[in-house]
Amino acid sequence: MQEGSGKQARFIENENFLSYGLVPATTPTSRPMPSIPAKPPRLTGEALCAGYDSRRVLDGVDLTVAEGKLTILLGPNGSGKSTLLKTLARTLTPSAGRVYLDGQDIHRRNTREVAQRLGILPQGPSAPEGLTVRQLVGMGRFPHRRLWRQDAERDARAIREAMAHADVTEFAERSVDALSGGQRQRCWIAMVLAQETDLILLDEPTTFLDLKVQVDLLELLSRLAHEHGRTLLVVLHDLNLAAAYADTLVMMRDGAILRQGAPRDVFTAANLKAVFDLDANVIRDPHSRRLVCVPTPGVHAAATSSPAIEGVAP
Repeated sequence: MQEGSGKQARFIENENFLSYGLVPATTPTSRPMPSIPAKPPRLTGEALCAGYDSRRVLDGVDLTVAEGKLTILLGPNGSGKSTLLKTLARTLTPSAGRVYLDGQDIHRRNTREVAQRLGILPQGPSAPEGLTVRQLVGMGRFPHRRLWRQDAERDARAIREAMAHADVTEFAERSVDALSGGQRQRCWIAMVLAQETDLILLDEPTTFLDLKVQVDLLELLSRLAHEHGRTLLVVLHDLNLAAAYADTLVMMRDGAILRQGAPRDVFTAANLKAVFDLDANVIRDPHSRRLVCVPTPGVHAAATSSPAIEGVAP
């Protein structure tokens, strides 16, 4: 009886004892939690200098493309937008600086490996005459094909899904050169999607397209980023469309990045003046709540403007 009461007493005295065996609880050794290495950015350019022949276009450019977002490059003609895109895609070798794809120097990766991770759509692509939409989209599967290992089922599935995402399934058996400009551009985007890369670079994909078609294409790119987790870097010229659809705006001039950030932070009258030498007001559309650039007429334009139309306020 006394022995049991002694055990009970010792248990009560030391709250660290385990309740059943009356064994002192061991204090775990203090060990630091192992650190989890940070995931590298998908695509980064560091101190990039690049150009053509002896003409330097990029001058020490740093850029990290935000993952799962739509980043849009803006700038006047000759500012280096397309040159930066080509340098990041490894189609143009920098004279200085490095490009990192998933944390590794992109120039140390083989071409097939790069094509399995990164897709690019250059300006004004052209397809061989008579090529069908399905055949064009199928060209996006080349990085995944081997002479000794074919996966026809996976290829067919990727092609179907790419055409569905780009909304060109109904044109699958039609010739690419028989389509309108907007339809053809969707087919090219489908080809890039068929590569099954989640990193896509597009150089002026809306050029020469009607405004409605431009909006449709940007809606598609926005869905790819926000609903499917794709990372997109796009060169555009239209300021208002860029501000409406970009998660990040990158403004370039004379081979350098002058401003970058969310549209609400960088799409300002002062920045438009600094980058484009444009006098404009930036207002927020009351219906869409999007920022809109409204150029300010010059003194001469205001003085010689057309007379007021009857029934319309000046």
